[in-house]
Amino acid sequence: MILKAMIDDHVYQLNVPDALLSQARDYFDRLDLDMDAGWQMSREWVSKPDRLQRCQIVADKLLTALESENEKLGLLMAGYILARLPGVESVELDVQGEIQNNNFTIAEALTPAPEAPQASAGGMSKLDAMEQAGKDVTNVFKVGRGYRFSVFDHAAGSWQDAPLAATQEEAARLRQQAFKARYEALLGQRRH
Repeated sequence: MILKAMIDDHVYQLNVPDALLSQARDYFDRLDLDMDAGWQMSREWVSKPDRLQRCQIVADKLLTALESENEKLGLLMAGYILARLPGVESVELDVQGEIQNNNFTIAEALTPAPEAPQASAGGMSKLDAMEQAGKDVTNVFKVGRGYRFSVFDHAAGSWQDAPLAATQEEAARLRQQAFKARYEALLGQRRH
């Protein structure tokens, strides 16, 4: 997989082998575990970084790796971003040290359309609402020793991570509740 990293006018093509992505899963989980305790993002302390913020933090480490020509670390950081942000094509790195200004470009086909929930004045059919809810609520994934899922927040235009659950079953139960709430909200729009 390829991630383009842009620093001012320079574009780096980081070709991350699929083998590295699978071999580095434990390393990525350790990064998540470190960030679970909170992180200083420039001048702001973020107690529970969401998926996007985590990728912005890792993008800052990617910038350091590229500036110091540490190819191995650069590929690992690019691999984390590719693994955690499905469909990511590029990252524009902020050289001023403002972590929250690291911006990502996501492939349109993989990004839920922000206007989809209000697709038509008549609302969504049950099938369309179920399909959209499936796009808006990810499957459960492992983070360190815990499990979680993410929900796409259309108002903010970003993914929000659910709280960390101790077991996969608990995370699956919470995910089902989130999926049901999203589905019912989409159906409810047709009644208004």
